Amino acid sequence: MVNMSTSATPRTAAPQIATSTWNLDPVHSVAEFKVKHMMISNVKGQFANVSGVLTLDESDPTNSGIEASIEAASVNTRDAQRDTHLKSEDFFHAERFPKLSFKSTRITRTGGGELAVAGDLTIRGVTRNVAFTVEGPTPPAKDPWAIPGWGSRRQQRSTVRISA
Repeated sequence: MVNMSTSATPRTAAPQIATSTWNLDPVHSVAEFKVKHMMISNVKGQFANVSGVLTLDESDPTNSGIEASIEAASVNTRDAQRDTHLKSEDFFHAERFPKLSFKSTRITRTGGGELAVAGDLTIRGVTRNVAFTVEGPTPPAKDPWAIPGWGSRRQQRSTVRISA
């Protein structure tokens, strides 16, 4: 399972308009994952380096779009030996494929304040169409510099050719 929590900062300070563009805030954004280890326990980890841009249509979020990039070498499971293995050819092959990327292709309302964000996820040079469930967007906050959002996605490693 992959979870992503993001906060964004505007590219420019502007009065409220129907569409705004936001940079994902790398300090307040995280891409996390959880996988079964030997079918006994779960291993959790995260990627430290996440960047991206959100184009938000404030009147109709289904007309919005997002692009995100994650540095494969920034994987951290709190075990240096495992992290080295994950960066190797066996998994992310971070030297040859330094980035994981996502670009939305469609956003639809699913009800209950959630959206389905479909798009192209590229890992190890293999692109697959996936969909994330996203909460939000949240109502305007008092802090004009941050918009929180959350999402999760279950992805089988085999669909993106990452071996176990």
